[in-house]
Amino acid sequence: MAVREIITVPNPLLKQRSEPVDKVDDALRALMDDMLETMYAAPGIGLAAIQIGVPKRVIVMDLSSGEEAKAPRYFVNPEIVWKSDETQPYEEGCLSVPEIYDEVQRPSRVRLRYLNYQGDQIEEEAEGLFAVCIQHEMDHLEGVLFIDYLSRLKREQAVKKVRKLTKAA
Repeated sequence: MAVREIITVPNPLLKQRSEPVDKVDDALRALMDDMLETMYAAPGIGLAAIQIGVPKRVIVMDLSSGEEAKAPRYFVNPEIVWKSDETQPYEEGCLSVPEIYDEVQRPSRVRLRYLNYQGDQIEEEAEGLFAVCIQHEMDHLEGVLFIDYLSRLKREQAVKKVRKLTKAA
């Protein structure tokens, strides 16, 4: 396992649509292991493969907090098959848009279908933080960032601030 570099805005890769994965094999599991290690090191709660420069439809996530045991989740080729009409606001941040947080309105519940770490097809419903996080990460697979939901002015200010941060680093 290896910690990989997380790309940040305005890197054009982040606007790229990710490609479906043909099968879950050892090479893909190695990628997911690297993604998980990268996410934990950042630290974050979700990471899409495109955020480390790999345009594949793969997400890792761990919503455990504090002293809870780690609970990694893996999503290959995830798709939302249903969304609630009811929405909820949530203050989001992103490892590819460091130190920027803003409120985004998303469906409060979704039903999703995906392949897990073993390649088994799973269908489940998500709500609360899980629903917010999976929708945020799935947006990455479409080349959409949470700042794309903000006004043009806020989005431009966010990109400017991240540019400044990355130059200072």
